[in-house]
Amino acid sequence: MAAKVSNFSDLVQRVAASCLLHPLGAGRNGEFAANGAGDEDDFSELELDEPEEEVREEEENGGGGGIRVREEGSRKEVMEMEMEMAMWEVFDAVSAMKKAYAGLQMAHSPWDPVKMRAADVAVVGELRKLGVLRERFRRRCSSGGGRRGGGAVVGGTLREVVAPYEAAVEELKKEVKAKEVEVDNLKEKLSSVVNGSNGNNGKKGRSISRRKVGCSQLQVVAAPAPDLFVATMSQVKEASKSFTSLLLSLMRAAHWDIAAAVRSIEAATVTAITATSINTSSLVTTTQNGNAKYALQSYISSKMFQGFDHETFYMDGSLSSLLNPDQYRRDCFTQYRDMKAMDPAELLGILPTCHFGKFCSNKYLAIVHPKMEESLFGDLDQRRQVLDGNHPRSEFYSQFLGMAKAVWLLHLLAFSLDPTPSQFEATRGAEFHPHYMESVVKFPGVRVPSNQVVGFP
Repeated sequence: MAAKVSNFSDLVQRVAASCLLHPLGAGRNGEFAANGAGDEDDFSELELDEPEEEVREEEENGGGGGIRVREEGSRKEVMEMEMEMAMWEVFDAVSAMKKAYAGLQMAHSPWDPVKMRAADVAVVGELRKLGVLRERFRRRCSSGGGRRGGGAVVGGTLREVVAPYEAAVEELKKEVKAKEVEVDNLKEKLSSVVNGSNGNNGKKGRSISRRKVGCSQLQVVAAPAPDLFVATMSQVKEASKSFTSLLLSLMRAAHWDIAAAVRSIEAATVTAITATSINTSSLVTTTQNGNAKYALQSYISSKMFQGFDHETFYMDGSLSSLLNPDQYRRDCFTQYRDMKAMDPAELLGILPTCHFGKFCSNKYLAIVHPKMEESLFGDLDQRRQVLDGNHPRSEFYSQFLGMAKAVWLLHLLAFSLDPTPSQFEATRGAEFHPHYMESVVKFPGVRVPSNQVVGFP
């Protein structure tokens, strides 16, 4: 005990002397450095003389803190590994979802019901996987107290990944509901038409041709027949008249010279038909008599029916009708039945580059000249969309699609019949045949006088 006190008193005296002889900084740098060996021995003796209880206390306090730091570090590493694994699972699920959706798009064009069902099941399965991952993260975030902050960040990231797919599912549900409502409305209209036709069997003023049209429309799924072809031809006429009226109204709204426009159209037609000589004075007479709409309708019909005698309107060199005629006739009538009740705009929204889509694009570009479109609408936006393989959603193009669909259905029905109906075109000045032609001039009585000639081919 005396040695301990002596050593401690010597150490105090040395420190006091150093502080008196030198400043505090110099004492630290000089005296302690000079006497480093002796001080080290004294300090080591002092440390060795400390009680064992204090050393144990320090070990418990300091050592325990180190263990806690290690435990927290290992826990963070585990959490980071779990998050990385979860994100890899999310990325894998999203990649599989993209692959399944690409398969769904491929099944649309060309249309394959079997592939459509398989692709639909695959897409739904991947969406369910994403939903399972989302629920797993939500449970993990809500389970641990200290991990709640990190889990919330991961949960938010997962919600951002899944949110677009959830929105797409909601949109599809809305579209399904809208389609169901549309189907119900069509069923009501059909039942009203059937009841009205049954209740008005004795009504006067209904012509035989209209009665045949109504019956053929109700029995469209039966089999291809000449009466059905006649009814479809009537629909083509009505659609052509409607589109011609819309085009003529737009031309008048744009302050076109209708007579000059019709003369240019007819002059181009005359130039194309070199074997026929026509006096241009007759063109002026037709436009001055207020028959410009018939000349415009004749021009549109000639463009729409160009290539009608070929199975694909000469869009390709297919010869299916010659190689396997029976099967081709059945396929044409199946397409006719499937397409008859469809909206052409919706069909082209799904399959913009199908044969019908290419037909519409070609005919639109043939009928509507770039200068005409720019004059009517102020730009060439619709033409650019058509050239890019898309189909505009404008009222004008929708009216055109109605006419194009009617012509396409007539074409399918024509190639469903055996033998295929023949087509001919009468040029201007040819003899008028009332059995095959219609007169735009109203004569007293029903019959058209003899020795009449064709004015609008």
